Amino acid sequence: MKKTFAFLLLLAVILMPAKAVEKENVKPVKNVILLIPDGTSLATISMARWLQWYQDPNKPKLNIDPYLCGTVRTHSSNAPIGDSAPTTSCYMTGQPSRTGYVSTYPESDPENDIYPTDPSRAFQPLTTVLEAGKILKGKATGLVFTCEFPHATPADCSAHSYNRGKYEWIAPQMAHNDLNVVIGGGAGLITKEMEDYLLANGYSLYKNDLKGMRADTNEKMWALYGDREMNYDLDRDPNEQPSIEEMTREAIERLSKDPDGFFLMVEGSKVDWAAHSNDPVGMATDFLAFDRACGAALEFAKENGETAVVIVPDHGNSGISIGRRDCTGYDKLSKDQLFHQFSLYKLTAEGFAKKVNSVPNSEVQEVFRTYAGFELTPEELDALNNCEDYKNSPIPVDQRKKEDNSSLYSGSLTGLMSHIITSRTCFGFTTGGHTGEEVFLAAYHPQGTLPLGMHTNIELNEYLCNLFGMTHDNLEELTHKNFVPHTEVFKDYKCEIVPAEDEKGNPTLVVKNKKKQLTITPFTNIVKMGKKGKEEIRLNSVIVYVDKNNTFYLPTSLTEYLQ
Repeated sequence: MKKTFAFLLLLAVILMPAKAVEKENVKPVKNVILLIPDGTSLATISMARWLQWYQDPNKPKLNIDPYLCGTVRTHSSNAPIGDSAPTTSCYMTGQPSRTGYVSTYPESDPENDIYPTDPSRAFQPLTTVLEAGKILKGKATGLVFTCEFPHATPADCSAHSYNRGKYEWIAPQMAHNDLNVVIGGGAGLITKEMEDYLLANGYSLYKNDLKGMRADTNEKMWALYGDREMNYDLDRDPNEQPSIEEMTREAIERLSKDPDGFFLMVEGSKVDWAAHSNDPVGMATDFLAFDRACGAALEFAKENGETAVVIVPDHGNSGISIGRRDCTGYDKLSKDQLFHQFSLYKLTAEGFAKKVNSVPNSEVQEVFRTYAGFELTPEELDALNNCEDYKNSPIPVDQRKKEDNSSLYSGSLTGLMSHIITSRTCFGFTTGGHTGEEVFLAAYHPQGTLPLGMHTNIELNEYLCNLFGMTHDNLEELTHKNFVPHTEVFKDYKCEIVPAEDEKGNPTLVVKNKKKQLTITPFTNIVKMGKKGKEEIRLNSVIVYVDKNNTFYLPTSLTEYLQ
């Protein structure tokens, strides 16, 4: 009887549902790697997993599969559906924000705010986990991505703006935030001022130079590819652009040399871009490329023994489904019927668009035979020839009739390619925009303290902070030290905001007392002292100017230089 009771008790313990670890029980680690597949819905993962398994029967599972542990509810401050800016911002800062806001406190919207907001804090920059790890714990920091570097997700880690499109505000902040390693897209967006700053501070800088990056051993490096974003993994020339897995390994190799540890964010940026284009090929193949980067991170973490890995999308996108209403009998199709044609695609929709624009019109069918395994129908050829941005059409642009192909034409050549390649599958889409479902959560911790179950994006920020032995309160304390309105910091001094010399420039803040003067340029970490500005103060955070309220946000410690 006792043995039976003991067995039943043991069975009950084994079957007891796991509980999310309490923050006071999270074991701090030396290194944290956060991997974000942008705009990745659960159906995207299923599609990618099926594709991998179909193409290689020895790979039925993804690298992330053993570490799936829960879901996350992501949202904006005043709406259940968010874009990358406020959703990743919440992971980074622990404060939901508005659409388009990059690690910046939202304007109050009392009738719609999901959590209460403080109207007095609108537009205040918010300290991120990356910034806090660097300032409070001495961590090395790095970013890897396939979009351009000032894009929303990498920007959310290391910059602040109420407008994600203001690259002229965001890019210099990222350069001046003294990140140790930055690898991704955007070679055409780095300015001379940024280059000069990086080179003067010991960085290696590579633009579209894969061999240079591979040969470099410097622990401080920026390596950028493509004028703006990088190519999709399936379309990528491996002799010109690295894979996201290689970029991740390069970043880890450098960051892991820091004795204080590191924080690295890796974004599979263009899963989201493909979802916006309703391109299942780009979605699946770029996610598989991202999963290989996750494999590299997890491999390092398990060997290192002091590294936690968190893998989570920022939001869903496109409402993709494996099954479409007008695909008769889709629910009874075999594995071959569902995935064989899909497995034949050798280019993304964007890749097909570039390819047909690079060959004569007479070779279009050969392109599709070679890279898709089928020929275009007469209706599809007609739609292509009437597409406005198809360069090699025999029909003059002013004579093209888009309305005659309304069932096929999607407004752009890439959109048309997406429609054509999707039409040969039984996949479906509900939208070309973001969606509000929960996203998956996967994690590895060397001591097993995992974020199990369903989390809000605020709770996930707390977990990320706890991994470095910090709390969200530490982030708030830094915010109230480093991002304070200049009217409050310099209330006892004479301040003058000098307008920009031209439309592209930024205003300057000049602060004076009887003998001393500070000249403050926004979006950098440099303050000049004296009337001639010969002496420089280098801050451990960036200064942000907000035109909405004509306010500079800067450290309270700057008053020390006026005393």
